[in-house]
Amino acid sequence: MEGADEFTKYRSPLVSRYASKEMAYNFSDRKKFTTWRKLWIYLAKAEKALGLPITDAQTLEMESHAEDIDFAMAAEEERKLRHDVMAHVHTFAHCCPTAAPIIHLGATSCYVGDNTVILISFIYTKHCRLNYSRDHVSSGLMCVIDRLANFAESYADLPTLGFTHYQPAQLTTVGKRACLWLQDLVMDMRNLQRARDDLRFRGVKGTTGTQASFLQLFQGDHDKVEELDRMVTEMAGFKKAYLVTGQTYSRKVDIDCLSTLASLGATVHKICTDIRLLANLKEIEEPFEKEQIGSSAMPYKRNPMRAERCCSLARHLVALMADPLQTASVQWLERTLDDSANRRISLPESFLTADIILSTLQNITEGLVVYPKVIERHIRQELPFMATENIIMAMVKAGGNRQDCHEKIRVLSQEAAAVVKQEGGDNDLLARVQRDPYFTPILGQLDNLLDPKTFIGRAPQQVLRFLSEEVRPLLEPYKAKMDVKIELEL
Repeated sequence: MEGADEFTKYRSPLVSRYASKEMAYNFSDRKKFTTWRKLWIYLAKAEKALGLPITDAQTLEMESHAEDIDFAMAAEEERKLRHDVMAHVHTFAHCCPTAAPIIHLGATSCYVGDNTVILISFIYTKHCRLNYSRDHVSSGLMCVIDRLANFAESYADLPTLGFTHYQPAQLTTVGKRACLWLQDLVMDMRNLQRARDDLRFRGVKGTTGTQASFLQLFQGDHDKVEELDRMVTEMAGFKKAYLVTGQTYSRKVDIDCLSTLASLGATVHKICTDIRLLANLKEIEEPFEKEQIGSSAMPYKRNPMRAERCCSLARHLVALMADPLQTASVQWLERTLDDSANRRISLPESFLTADIILSTLQNITEGLVVYPKVIERHIRQELPFMATENIIMAMVKAGGNRQDCHEKIRVLSQEAAAVVKQEGGDNDLLARVQRDPYFTPILGQLDNLLDPKTFIGRAPQQVLRFLSEEVRPLLEPYKAKMDVKIELEL
């Protein structure tokens, strides 16, 4: 049964289970090979414009068959030729018999191979709209930043227990903590923008990057060869091409681009780990569907499965960074083919994984649930200890001796800690202070001294300034793309 065949062979979960339809299509064979054909059309048009004997009929024929790919024929040609580019040259030529003599004229395989990778994976070009990945990742990241910024603003002044070493520390606010996440995401966005702006087209460089074949085609006219490179680069939507290449563009380009995605993976892993820790404390939870099951054995559970998915895939994204680093380090002289099989996996998987974790994180940030009463209870359990310095200062202002007060507080604190740690009781330090006649001069101040909002410093002001100066301006160009909410198929 043809319909059952898909279940008899391995399917990448990145595509079959997680990736968006758009990103899955972006790395499909159809997208890849139609992009090859568009590059051949650009080359033919530029060569014709510069005087080579290519006719309008030939370029029109190529354009009319740009989407007409016989994949079965291409597969059969590749089985015979053991060369994927030549297989598709023959397949294209079969449906373009008039243009057949000039398809791929003067070019090497990397003309379509490398330029397609740049177009599909690394850069969004408004001119020809060939690309999807980088712009999609940027837009997805902006959506996450937007949702998290709204969350941070809503909870800018809600006190919460801070943690260092995952031990209770001075108070912060829920919004301020979200800004720590936001700041890392903003850095990732700037890295993506920088990598995109630095990227160039490979262009038309020939077999070893010397453009010798094109110089021969144009009978030694260097100006025409340079103009050919410029014209094709412009047709593809780029302002610049790399001035020097081997047969390939430098594989350092892959490092530069994929390092931004790996860095994003580290950010998402940290954010989602924090969410998982907060879920354990029952302070903040990711969205949970009405009929969702947390555990097959424990019906009460609300596992943070979205955040866990993000952490799981983010580790894969970070690990993929090793591939371009090692590939670039072992490229011999003008090129070696041991990059090819590796890049077929590492490049698409990096973008697919980044797309998945961003869409999942967007879904999480669109439905984060905060439990202020639980947060308040945790503060009450720890705040009396944190308020001891305030109590000492108040007593000194009321005429007390600092050393005497310090000793009183030290003894009462240890007694209260014993109740918490050894008896499993609540923190009763405040009650002990209230019962001790020594502290009578400040009993009327205790409520103010223990007001959580007096322990959060400038956290609310930091949130508002950070959002207004660094986050909102970054979001402005993307406003039109940030309306769609993410519904996950779990």
